[in-house]
Amino acid sequence: MPSTVSLPDDWPAHPDRSLALNRMGSFDWDLATGLMHLDAAALDVFDTAPEEYDGRPESLSPRVPAAEATRLDALVSSALKSREDTYGAYFRIRCRDGLLRWTHTQGRVMRGPDGRPYRIIGIVRDATEELSHSAERLGLDEERRRQTSVVESTTAALAHARTVQDVIDALGDAHGLERLGSMGMVMGLVEAGRIHLVAEGPVGSFVPGTRYTRIDEPYPMSEVVRSLQPRFLDSAQEFAQGYPGLWAKISSMHISAAAYLPLIAQARPIGAIGLLYQDKDGFTQDERNLLVALGSSIAQSLQRAMLLEQEHDLAEGLQQAMLPRRIPPVPGGQIAVRYRSARMGQDIGGDWYDVIPLPGGSQTGGRAGGRVGAVIGDVQGHDTHAAAVMGQLRIVLRAYAAEGHSPGTVMARASVFLHELDTDRFATCTYVEADLSTGVLQLVRAGHIDPLLRTRDGDCRRIPVRGGMPLGLSAEFGRLEYPVTTVELDPGETLLLCTDGLVEQPGADLDDGIQLLAGLIRSGPADLQLLADRLCGVVDERGGDDDMALLLLRRDIEDLPRGGGRLQQHVAPGDPEALVAARHMIGAAVRAWGARERADEIELVADELIVNALMHTDGPAIVTLRVLPGAERRLRVEVEDRSSALPRRREAGDSGVSGRGLMLVDRLADDWGVEPRGSGKCVWCEFVMV
Repeated sequence: MPSTVSLPDDWPAHPDRSLALNRMGSFDWDLATGLMHLDAAALDVFDTAPEEYDGRPESLSPRVPAAEATRLDALVSSALKSREDTYGAYFRIRCRDGLLRWTHTQGRVMRGPDGRPYRIIGIVRDATEELSHSAERLGLDEERRRQTSVVESTTAALAHARTVQDVIDALGDAHGLERLGSMGMVMGLVEAGRIHLVAEGPVGSFVPGTRYTRIDEPYPMSEVVRSLQPRFLDSAQEFAQGYPGLWAKISSMHISAAAYLPLIAQARPIGAIGLLYQDKDGFTQDERNLLVALGSSIAQSLQRAMLLEQEHDLAEGLQQAMLPRRIPPVPGGQIAVRYRSARMGQDIGGDWYDVIPLPGGSQTGGRAGGRVGAVIGDVQGHDTHAAAVMGQLRIVLRAYAAEGHSPGTVMARASVFLHELDTDRFATCTYVEADLSTGVLQLVRAGHIDPLLRTRDGDCRRIPVRGGMPLGLSAEFGRLEYPVTTVELDPGETLLLCTDGLVEQPGADLDDGIQLLAGLIRSGPADLQLLADRLCGVVDERGGDDDMALLLLRRDIEDLPRGGGRLQQHVAPGDPEALVAARHMIGAAVRAWGARERADEIELVADELIVNALMHTDGPAIVTLRVLPGAERRLRVEVEDRSSALPRRREAGDSGVSGRGLMLVDRLADDWGVEPRGSGKCVWCEFVMV
């Protein structure tokens, strides 16, 4: 027979007792009245005496922090509105002793036939022991998350570093040191068998005599560079024993631990970094692994920054070598030029400026000059290839301009040259032929932005210049037409030429950038050099990934002295633009030299002589205008050609068109004649100016 087993009198245990022993209690919440019944075990979970609870949830507020109460209310409201049958949540209560304790609640929502909730029955329990069992695991997970965050945040900060100083700033600022948990950092770079200290911190921690140290010296950075292994110093005692000489100089910093890491790139040391700690007792294996991984990331960023700096220096050196070494003085005007390279890397190379003395400038007070070519341009691309192409294009354009070709011809020939270089680059450019004695500007634009004009009273406006295709592309597509726009620059006015690096901003429209530039010019200083510095300062503050060239040209002189002046223009055969340019020069000179009453006569005669020279000779014509000194002021027009055949007067007949040229010259000019000039001749005429 089976043996008889004696059982306790209270077996099986009542559910209330089971719940109480496991620090669990129950509640019954009537939603219609708002009353909530808590049994004794539930009140014990809330550390609340029966007399302190009046049946309303609000009376538990001393035990439930406001933030936790808000979160629980939102959770219950969501369950009621979403027609969920159950909900559960961990929350904290504040015990009588002020300590916070984790608690868990779970409720069952009772709904009527219409689906509306009318009652919640559930339990509350002490979750302290439950969570304490997983605290260690949670702590480990949190530490792993922290280490991952350190790596990710440091790598993200280093990703934007484009210079060695950027790397130092990313690691050495307050945020960088906070991420690494250190109070200071030192960094050295290997240079010619020595370690060059490039960063030290905190402020005032520099040790005299350590700016440059040999790799074989007894310093921790030297050791890690020699061994290619990290050195972890777990205590001040270990630091003092290992490096007594250095410790004697830095003991006042109260360093309790330090980590020195070699910076290795492509299997060779490029430097070392030291992280200094206070109130730290050694390094765990996970911390050592983390720092070694960070050292590798820092080394890669540092090497990238060093390569970018080398490339930048090379490109900038090439760029500077290609730009003109000096700007010639221009009688009658002021010139200011500036160049700013992009911030870093190979973002450099294409932009240039140039000022070209042109033949046939005015002669005033014994000084030659007054006619100059001003160039601003930008070769496509930002690399050393762009700089090389720019240098060749600048030299060729300078040569064509100095030969005396018209602005349109200069631009067309430069485009053909660039196309024949067999490069994949094109260039935008603006070329201005300026006669500062008359103020006449002849502008040609090849895909470039329009210039700006600052008036004497400080206003600024855009000069609309008819344009052609960029250099190189116009030759490729057979569209070498470059129309010339002629404007007059009054004394005191300033012409501004620039590349798009001065006006372009990321995400902004080009027209908005030009309007902003015009505003800066209006509010800028009157001095030309100070104005150039102001505009460049704005570019420096803004930064950007494009280089910038700037040229300012101001006309200073009033009309030339009534004693005289001299202008000259080269007119090539078959070049209608050159003929138009000569006509503009003649008209401007007549106005500038006070011969307005005879302007039509002078322009008509000069045009006849030029056309005659081009029609009856195979070579170019050189037009010279000058005012002769003397009591009777005379303006002399000379047209030289390469033919020795003298002009002769012919009868045109009643219906003839040609043959009237010399008759016209003889009738309108006060005097005229022909002079032999080497292998050619010069036809001249003079007009008395009243």
